[in-house]
Amino acid sequence: MKSKLIQKQTVRLNHNWKRNRSGHLAAVSAAGVLLLLNLSGSAVIAQGFDACAQTSDKAKGSCLEAAQSNYVNTLGKCTNLSDPSVRQACQDQALTDLNDAQQTCQGGFVVRQTACDKLGPAPYDPVIDPANFVSTIDNPYFPLQPGTTFIYGGQMPGGFERDEFAVTHNTRMILGVTCVEVHDSVFTNGVLTEDTLDWFAQDRDGNVWYFGENTHELEDGLISTISGTFMGGVNGDKPGIIMKAHPAVGDFYRQEFSLNNAEDFGETLSLNEVVTVRFGTFNHCLKSQEKSPLEPDVLEDKFYAPGVGTILTVDVHTGATSELVRIIRGQ
Repeated sequence: MKSKLIQKQTVRLNHNWKRNRSGHLAAVSAAGVLLLLNLSGSAVIAQGFDACAQTSDKAKGSCLEAAQSNYVNTLGKCTNLSDPSVRQACQDQALTDLNDAQQTCQGGFVVRQTACDKLGPAPYDPVIDPANFVSTIDNPYFPLQPGTTFIYGGQMPGGFERDEFAVTHNTRMILGVTCVEVHDSVFTNGVLTEDTLDWFAQDRDGNVWYFGENTHELEDGLISTISGTFMGGVNGDKPGIIMKAHPAVGDFYRQEFSLNNAEDFGETLSLNEVVTVRFGTFNHCLKSQEKSPLEPDVLEDKFYAPGVGTILTVDVHTGATSELVRIIRGQ
């Protein structure tokens, strides 16, 4: 689930998940490949196969290739500028953007490798059994009662941002699971700049899963990008856990999995924070830290109050905050 706190990159790398028909397994015998694909997670580890590390490596390679492709494509656009000085400026900017993109790819690789140290080598392949999910999301730290709207506000680099997180009465069937649909609207200086549908479901143990999102960023009323859009079960994308049933300090987990598109990680830091926001003061709050390899320079602290949910998001590096201002119930 993308944070609404940070300014998203203007240039996004577009990656499509594809099956690897040759790649690093080409040298393995056909029988060996079949054996590998049919091993359970623990058996794969026993065979010395580090899925997490290999995923990190492949994601970096794909990212670098996309950066180079975008660079060459931009040079093609620059070629069609008649003014030599403008054309040169375009080429210079393209090179700067390439260098920035390559640094982001490397930074993302470091974030993924660090995550692998905590997650271990097993493939990320959660078992989603529709019979194991319930119709109500009542996790104390992330309750989603249909008809409830959470209003957040904060001063951002681009101006004042207002975030309306509306839990609708709509549902969406994903991987056989009936998910609650949340309509998340972000306004910057009063203008709609992001419009998103998020899908959540809770299992019988109380874990809240994030099954996907349909997101649009807007500029001058037009869609500028749908980057970050994903749905569990489509193009190799998989749901993650947005809030555990019984959080413990040190918990580290994937909140979503859409390689090079949506890859937030969450880590529980504390369960006893006292937090004051415009809506009030809350005790025994959960503090988590969230990071994504897609924005390696961004680090966020999030605070969740029992019985309420998210009350505060803080950009660790810039200090920018988005805090709970109001809750509207019964819509």
